[in-house]
Amino acid sequence: MDHSKMNMKGTNEPQKTTDVQAVKSQVLTGKVINLTAMESNQEIAPGKTLPVWTFNNSVPGPEIRVKQGDTIKINLRNQLSEPVTIHWHGVPVPNAMDGIPGVTQNAVQSGQSYTYEFKADVPGTYWYHSHQDSVNQLDRGLYGSFVVEGKNDEKVDRDFTLMLDEWMSSGKGMSGMAMSGMDMSGMDHSGMNMHSGDSSSKESNTNSMPMAHDMSMYDLFTINGKSGSLDQLPVKQGDKVRIRLINAGYLSHQIHLHGHEFKVIATDGQPVTNPGILKDSVLSIAPGERYDMEFIADNPGQWLIEDHSNNKAASGMRAMIVYNGAPASSDKSNASEKLSAVDLAQYGEAGKKAFSLNQKYSLEYTMNLNTEMKDGKMAYTINNKTFPDTDALTVKKGDTVKVRLVNNSKTDDHPMHLHGHFFQILSKNGVPFKGSAIIKDTLNVKPGEEYEVAFEANNPGDWMFHCHDLHHASAGMVTELKYTDYKSDFVADPNAGNKPE
Repeated sequence: MDHSKMNMKGTNEPQKTTDVQAVKSQVLTGKVINLTAMESNQEIAPGKTLPVWTFNNSVPGPEIRVKQGDTIKINLRNQLSEPVTIHWHGVPVPNAMDGIPGVTQNAVQSGQSYTYEFKADVPGTYWYHSHQDSVNQLDRGLYGSFVVEGKNDEKVDRDFTLMLDEWMSSGKGMSGMAMSGMDMSGMDHSGMNMHSGDSSSKESNTNSMPMAHDMSMYDLFTINGKSGSLDQLPVKQGDKVRIRLINAGYLSHQIHLHGHEFKVIATDGQPVTNPGILKDSVLSIAPGERYDMEFIADNPGQWLIEDHSNNKAASGMRAMIVYNGAPASSDKSNASEKLSAVDLAQYGEAGKKAFSLNQKYSLEYTMNLNTEMKDGKMAYTINNKTFPDTDALTVKKGDTVKVRLVNNSKTDDHPMHLHGHFFQILSKNGVPFKGSAIIKDTLNVKPGEEYEVAFEANNPGDWMFHCHDLHHASAGMVTELKYTDYKSDFVADPNAGNKPE
């Protein structure tokens, strides 16, 4: 789809630069950004156009690029039939700007507007998405990338952003399918294939019987809203290239870069200390996570970036690095080849770290994550409870907090996302992390795994801590991080239809 010819009402004019490539998307810069939530149609795969919900008439929505230290205003206009919000995933915004309906704001009603304003202090790769009825609205396409360019960022010649997602070719669960009144928390997941691993796809969000809610219905995997189209990433020999990978879907993807050595220079936007050179490894990227790769374009030709997940739909999740003047590609997919995943536990160099396993913490919490039958329905629990009955993590400003995340589910991954804060990973399955400090806001905990993470309570507010497989969140796997020395002046409107998950 050529977005340059669309009517982009209410948007900024795109600013083209030599080193930033908006692949099939618009780039918005400056200190005032306008986003309009609206219905549209988009060709997701060749010959397959689906109804979508969008920001500024495309999926993904525009990439927003701002400078570190800028105070920015984002004006949201809602032209949809349902209320929406915007959550700034990974960005440590003030609590009032977090975009959580019923917690930090009322959902923005159809025909109304809302302004988000905050200072972009921390550079990195982030994204934005609706957090109103998010299991459905994110599924329809309400998301985009958000990049804070750092004052001390290493210069690159090319800078690409690739957003990963999954869709249903049937169009079920998309706009016009009467999803809006659905209460996922009451849904019976027992008949569903809810695995978050390689061999599954997101469940349908229709109002049919539970057995129809099968993750394998998601049969189109996309990069930047396109499946199988081999979007081209143009490079010149000798270029230093940065690729920002963002998983906006509900499944993990195993991303492989052909023909080049690379480094992982950032996790969830936060830098890795002296990253080592990698080759023939996949980056396993779970829902909500971001990884920044960097490589030198030193192997002329045309080379795939592709998903090695064990799912036939993965063949659609491809892009092509194309050197200037390169002949037509002879590079073939090797997606069936089993490659090892990058192990962050020993990656990079152990520089200065904010936290250690053995230090004394103000508070320690354990979160046991599980999949259980409750009242005849499948529920996703934290310490045997479902939201809103889960026990909040309570802190006060300045506390140091250690959290133990334990996945007791038999088959379900749980990518846990903490709003408003970054945490450092201390250990996995009792083994300390020995390389660079790995700083994240979203961490995938696979069945049987246990992680210890630590953070400082440095951003007062009432914050969500939830699974970013939003089917799990909507079925209970949500808790809150609450500051006892913070009092919000927000008042929820009972008529706003607030649906925080």
